[in-house]
Amino acid sequence: MQIKYTPQFLNKLEELFSECGYVLRYEKGNFKAGYCLLKDTRIAIVNRYFTTEGKINCLIEMLRGIQVDMSGFSDKNKKLYLEIVEFTS
Repeated sequence: MQIKYTPQFLNKLEELFSECGYVLRYEKGNFKAGYCLLKDTRIAIVNRYFTTEGKINCLIEMLRGIQVDMSGFSDKNKKLYLEIVEFTS
């Protein structure tokens, strides 16, 4: 799989995070990115000033670090997730 650093690919990753049960937020501040559990809500935060490439790289890195239940994934997101995990391993 070749990663495409486009807004369309970023939208696909955002949809994938949504199906993972994460609220994805773009915030301003002096930080990189991360994910946490806050009052039973899964939150992933990315610096809003990152370029599209930076946002995509952060989201992929986060996907590698979280436990994912693929049972609720659509077929296209299941395929995308498996390609990302396989590509980055």
